[in-house]
Amino acid sequence: MPTVEGMATTGQLTDSGTAPTLRAVLFDMDGTLVETEELWGEAMFELAARLGGRMSDEARAATVGTSMRVAMGILHADLGIRRAEAELWADAAWVEARTAELMSDGVAWRPGAPELLRSVRAAGLATALVTTTTRAVADIVLRSIRDGLGEDPFDLTVCGDEVPARKPDPSPYLQAMAALGVEPGECVVIEDSQAGITAGLAAGAAVLGVPALQAVAPEPGLTLRDGLVGVGVRELADVLSAGRSMPVAVAAG
Repeated sequence: MPTVEGMATTGQLTDSGTAPTLRAVLFDMDGTLVETEELWGEAMFELAARLGGRMSDEARAATVGTSMRVAMGILHADLGIRRAEAELWADAAWVEARTAELMSDGVAWRPGAPELLRSVRAAGLATALVTTTTRAVADIVLRSIRDGLGEDPFDLTVCGDEVPARKPDPSPYLQAMAALGVEPGECVVIEDSQAGITAGLAAGAAVLGVPALQAVAPEPGLTLRDGLVGVGVRELADVLSAGRSMPVAVAAG
C-alpha cells in the first residue's frame, strides 16, 4: 500500500529511533467531516418535546458521538422520565428516521473537510470512514459526500450496526485497521467527540481531535485543533509523529 515516508519525517521519533510512517487515515463522519451533529440534535430536541419536556444543552452535548442507546438514556435522564426498553428503542428509531429526513434536504461539509479528503487520496493513503451511525442513515451522508467530491474517497466504511461494540470501544477502529491491512501505529484517526477520541486512542492510533460541540481535554496521543482548515497530509504526519512519541495502550477488541 502506498506510503508518504517523505512527509513523515517531522516530529519526535519512536522508541526504535525512526520516524513513523503514515499509511492510513480513519475518519469519523458526523461533526467531523459533515455538519450533521446539528441535525441529530434537532431531532433529539424534537423528541424531547414529544415526550413533554426540553433536553438541556448540557445533555445534548453529552450525547455527541455516543450510540443511540446511550444518547436516549442521557435524554430520558435529563427529562426525568423512565422508559421501558421497547420504548427506548422506539425513541431511538424515531430520532434516526427524523434525522434521515432532515439529511434528505442536503448535508453541508465541515470547513476544510473536502480539501483534506482530496489531499489524502492524492497522497495514495488508505482511507476508512468509521461512524457510530447506522448504515441506512450513513448511506444518505455518503451519497452526499460522493456527489460533492465526484468520487468515493473511502476504501472502506464501517457503520455502527456492523461492529461488535460501538465507540468509545476501540472495536470499530480495530475492525477498519484489520480490513485495510494496517497497524495502529501507522494510522491517524480524526474525531470530534470524546467517545470517538477514546476509541481511536484505545485502538492504538494517533488521534487528531477537532471538537466543536464538546470540551475535550488534552491527553497523550491526541493532537487538538480548532478544525480541519489548513490540515493536509503533512499535518497528519506530524500528528502521527507526535502521537508515537508517547506510548499508547492498545485495548482488547
